[in-house]
Amino acid sequence: MPSTDGVELAVHDLGGRGPDLLVAHATGFLALAYESLAHQLTSQFHVVGLDFRAHGDSTPPVGRQLDWLGMSEDVLAVVDSLEGRPLFGFGHSMGGAALVLAEMARPGTFRAMYLYEAVLMPSRVYPTTIESNPMSAAAARRRPVFGSRLAALENYASKPPLNELRDDALRAYVEHGFRDLPDGTVELKCAPADEAETFLFGPTTGAFERLSEIGCPVTIARGTPDSFGPASFSEAAAEALPSSRFVVFDHLGHFGPLQEPETIAASMIESLLIGR
Repeated sequence: MPSTDGVELAVHDLGGRGPDLLVAHATGFLALAYESLAHQLTSQFHVVGLDFRAHGDSTPPVGRQLDWLGMSEDVLAVVDSLEGRPLFGFGHSMGGAALVLAEMARPGTFRAMYLYEAVLMPSRVYPTTIESNPMSAAAARRRPVFGSRLAALENYASKPPLNELRDDALRAYVEHGFRDLPDGTVELKCAPADEAETFLFGPTTGAFERLSEIGCPVTIARGTPDSFGPASFSEAAAEALPSSRFVVFDHLGHFGPLQEPETIAASMIESLLIGR
């Protein structure tokens, strides 16, 4: 599916019947990593997931950096392809910010949104190079190639941060997040350089200061605050929204939707359908 800047988006039908629910993934991930979450939602929603530009099976932009306004344009491209609008949205980390930016660009796109630790933070001076941004620097150091998917799985399962993912979510990420190379090895679909560049643009969106523009109901959820950042600003983001709910999962971390998909799915159904 075409988006802006020559991007070809991969869009995945994750099943279900009911109103459309768009799943927007976190930086470095892809839609199919959320298969376990989607499975818990298909009794209530028709679940669709996109791979953002330069992630998963979507192509990188031509002549444009990986800024998050571009991610919001990817969201709107998918929305335009769906017949039933407005729709529901689920966004994790970067994905949450992209949904918010899409709603700001085109008010009325979403009936309601559920955002888990969306990157919505007040504007201030942030590191502007990959080397000085901790998340970007860590992403740039990621190992791009493994001997096999099994080797990648064993590596990720043995150490933070991906060892926090539930086994089925981690397996889905490894199965779908790597491509096969001619020599029998496997390579990350989201190149470390692209992931690092994506992280760099997280604090630059200006979305936090415009949250009063969002007219649809929004649930802001977070886990336990840590050094990553988004959880620390989640409550402030909820307070800035005109119509919001704030949900806390003290036993989960930033990867909550991939740690306990059932827990997050039940909260989503309550927030998006029952509690509205």
